[in-house]
Amino acid sequence: MALLGFRRRREPADDTARRRVEEWVRDLVEPGTVVKVNEILCPDPSCPGLETIVLVMRPGRKTQAAKVAKPLAEVTRAEVEAALADLP
Repeated sequence: MALLGFRRRREPADDTARRRVEEWVRDLVEPGTVVKVNEILCPDPSCPGLETIVLVMRPGRKTQAAKVAKPLAEVTRAEVEAALADLP
């Protein structure tokens, strides 16, 4: 069933790109912050398809999520900076 993108096969995200984006995020947040970067297939028809999600987990604070509406391999540092600037 390919409804809403479920069970649709895709290649795994490029690990080199993931590490690059994680490094950019770590450069932009305070020390001790845990960073997780994932590429997801958004099932919503209004989504661009693949998008990059950045989770920022600061000690003693709620986890925050930033989104870049493109595949992980295409994300630029400027887009990461803009996405993180939108976090409260």
